[in-house]
Amino acid sequence: MNIAISSGKGGTGKTFVATNVAVAFSKKGKKVCYLDCDVEEPNGHLFLNPRIDREEDISLLAPVGVDNEKCIKCGKCQDACHYNAIAVIKDKVLFFPQLCHVCGACKIVCPEDAIIEEDKKIGVLKHGKSGAIDFHYALLETGEGGMSPRLIKRVKECAGNGINIFDSSPGTACPVVETVKDADLCVLVTDPTPFGVNDLKLAVDMCRKINQEPVVLVNRAEYMDDDLKTYCRNAQLEIIGEIPDDRKIAEVYSVGDIVIEKLPQYKKLFEDIAERMEKLAQEKRAVKEISSSTEKEGEKTADKRIEKAKPASFSNANKPKELVIISGKGGTGKTSLTASFVALAKKTTISDCDVDAADLHLLLAPQIKERGNFSGGVTAEIDPEKCTGCNRCKDACHFSAIESYNSESGKELCRIDPVACEGCGVCYLVCKDSAVKVEDAINVQRFISETRFGPMTHAKLGVAEENSGRLVTLIRDKAGEAASEADENKLIIDGAPGTGCPVIASITGSDYALIVTEPTVSGIHDMKRILDVTRHFGVTSGVVVNKYDLNTDMTGKIKNVVKDYNAEFIGTIPYDKKVTEAQMKALSVIEYTEDGAVVKSIKQIWKKINLIVNINK
Repeated sequence: MNIAISSGKGGTGKTFVATNVAVAFSKKGKKVCYLDCDVEEPNGHLFLNPRIDREEDISLLAPVGVDNEKCIKCGKCQDACHYNAIAVIKDKVLFFPQLCHVCGACKIVCPEDAIIEEDKKIGVLKHGKSGAIDFHYALLETGEGGMSPRLIKRVKECAGNGINIFDSSPGTACPVVETVKDADLCVLVTDPTPFGVNDLKLAVDMCRKINQEPVVLVNRAEYMDDDLKTYCRNAQLEIIGEIPDDRKIAEVYSVGDIVIEKLPQYKKLFEDIAERMEKLAQEKRAVKEISSSTEKEGEKTADKRIEKAKPASFSNANKPKELVIISGKGGTGKTSLTASFVALAKKTTISDCDVDAADLHLLLAPQIKERGNFSGGVTAEIDPEKCTGCNRCKDACHFSAIESYNSESGKELCRIDPVACEGCGVCYLVCKDSAVKVEDAINVQRFISETRFGPMTHAKLGVAEENSGRLVTLIRDKAGEAASEADENKLIIDGAPGTGCPVIASITGSDYALIVTEPTVSGIHDMKRILDVTRHFGVTSGVVVNKYDLNTDMTGKIKNVVKDYNAEFIGTIPYDKKVTEAQMKALSVIEYTEDGAVVKSIKQIWKKINLIVNINK
């Protein structure tokens, strides 16, 4: 039995739920296997403290460069690569390994066999036990964001015969799809905030598109309005439990303890949740339709022109000062802080690069002035009338997206699984029977909008579509153009969370990366991971601790870690429910209230950032 626990955004308590449910099952004598599929930021081990018995490096044969003695600079590799990982510029071939998805297209089309391939480590897979719970998790290598689905597959291969808990990454893109697509039950953890409701809608539609009917678990269930319950009722979603907004839970979580062991009053609640999960995982439930409101929001433009991003160039002398706000995990307050900075800047250009679960628009109310279609690859389809069943496409596909089947005539043919397909087009390249049809996949809408603080670029990812550095690069490029047109010299970017392709594209070439974290064991772990990324790409960075007063000892540890990384500790923000109240009013907390410690601390942080980055000059 496979139970996937996911969320539309980070910070909703996904791992908190997964670990406590796993313990609840185990204490009932169930055979449990915990598989942490959030390979960019795995946190389950911080709470279950498994004894690791074995580790293995996970590697792939991957392109690492070009043999210049063989290469004739024909450009075929560049044309074949849908990930912009290879560029031929002035008789020079540039290779961008952080963008490469190891699809094999460049190797196939090269007429001179000039592509150099080597075994490349993409991560490490760890195996152990936490008491009676089998435990498996993987850590993605720094700078290898495109390899997340490959690593997740290896984690899932460790599933046992009992109850398997898949701790998914947040969001709606390919790593999440890979985790939840074959689960017996998908549980979406959310909270009753505007961000939580918005991102839950995206996650529900993602699940339904891949033929999963999810259920909902509400964490921090303090309702300020009826929006969440109204949405769940209208979308015919079952809420299987509600976990109170109790500061004691947050304090226990912050030090890495299991709530049902430290707070016995919640033991029955999690036992009931676990029992409900087990029962639902055994049922066959009909998948509801994707909501029409979401389809309308994501409808294609009448303009059929398609944009494709190119590898970013940061040589423009007129490029605005770029401040990017990021986090090792979602839910740290990154977007709320970004909105406050925008309000303090008063006039600026804004870019929301967290396209997987974009929330900044909820606070800035952008009025769309321009929209366009973006293609993140191709869609491929095999014509059964032309297919000869030779299996060349199946053998060449690096994503196991092609399967054989017996047609009505009894002939064995091939077909493409659209959920597993990553749009590389290799099947088209190797088919000698012209049976594969490909066309540009229009899977994103991008926008240039006007806000009360200046122009804003943002995007809406299609349901269950892939997010990548290519899209983020396009959104940033459009923001640069908007800043130039507005004669604006500063750009504030709400970056993607995590350590994968989107966050790499968010920070590359920026003037400063501000990392927002929380005083918890997972916050420290994820902060270290993103500090590794900023250091790897040579981006100057600083750290802010949000809700620092939930655990002042942990805040002190964060300061020491920041010092060890030679980064700068910028400041702290106290816990304050006014931030959530401001969200409910679609405002930044700076606009919502002029008083209080949280406003004072944000203003101090903004002043310090300006001294470092000179963003207002």
